[in-house]
Amino acid sequence: MFENVVRPEIRALKPYVPGRSIDEIREEYGLENVVKMASNENPLGVSNLVREALGRHADTVFRYPAGGNPRLVRALAEHWNTDPARIVVGNGSDEIIDMLVRMLAVAGHDNVVCFRPCFSLYPIQSLIQGVEIRRQPVNADFSFDFDKLLTLVDENTRLVFVTTPDNPSGFCPRPDEVRNLAQRLPQNCLLVIDEAYMDFAPAQDESEADWSLFKRGDLPDNACVIRTFSKSYGLAGLRIGVGILPAELASYYWRARLPFSVNILAEEAVLAALEDEGFRELTLKTVREGREVLHRGLAELSCTVLPSRANFLMFMPPSSCSAATLYKKLLERGIIVRALASYELPDYIRVSIGNAEENRLFLRATAEILAGGDR
Repeated sequence: MFENVVRPEIRALKPYVPGRSIDEIREEYGLENVVKMASNENPLGVSNLVREALGRHADTVFRYPAGGNPRLVRALAEHWNTDPARIVVGNGSDEIIDMLVRMLAVAGHDNVVCFRPCFSLYPIQSLIQGVEIRRQPVNADFSFDFDKLLTLVDENTRLVFVTTPDNPSGFCPRPDEVRNLAQRLPQNCLLVIDEAYMDFAPAQDESEADWSLFKRGDLPDNACVIRTFSKSYGLAGLRIGVGILPAELASYYWRARLPFSVNILAEEAVLAALEDEGFRELTLKTVREGREVLHRGLAELSCTVLPSRANFLMFMPPSSCSAATLYKKLLERGIIVRALASYELPDYIRVSIGNAEENRLFLRATAEILAGGDR
């Protein structure tokens, strides 16, 4: 009935493919115990301070949050030692990505540039807006060639997206290379540095500031940073993203954003999470140690494992077992990982770093499946 009136960009759109849920796998395979290692969620769950805050404020849900989330903005600016005029918040970083495309790129005229593969919302939200998307394949080792990326940029390029560490590979470009990219972009082009996984980037003896231009205080004027509370803070279900934008652009964001998109409990959860530095530090320690365990364990099983500075690993199973087979057989055992066909990487799997028990179960199940040699 409506096929002829729905915009052609929407009709042609391939939807975002999320990781499969625990309830879905329980029902499909008749399982009681299911381990989810597919969506890069916090392996420790959520801070007790957040639980307590949600309980204390549960009876306020009939109220609207304050317009512009001023308490949250002030707390974030203080936490990151930056001007509150630069801070924006959204219903997940997804909303901020969508808003930047809608604010800056004109359909039929402008274009957006990113790598291939990349976080799928960059191209999806661009296509929804009717904006041309240009994509540069990553190198064979999944590193970035910024020189080649720049060949896709012209005077009508309004946004360039770079994810660091990258999803799905975990690759992390050097910050001086990212800064050089920003300096080479044309006027009126915004470099969007998506640091959703930056908390996990440092090794034990490194500073986070070594990898983040924002944390180094070295963010160029034509760049912005996006962060999320879904990963190291464990608030994925509450949907809170943060952008550090040029102040002028931030003011336009607040004009155009839908009102009240960050709900009142999400705001209280972030304020509590910022107070629980111990939970965050334990999360980072758990992920970095678990990342080493999984990397070593998968390599010992003859898998090709990509180096990662994120809270996940991307790997290719040995030739005796295809990625599709391993993925399906893990599901049958109640272990959810991420198949990467939607990223155009059918030979690879991405596994989130779990807690110690989840990592053990995953490695044991993978070893048993690979030992069977069943394609």
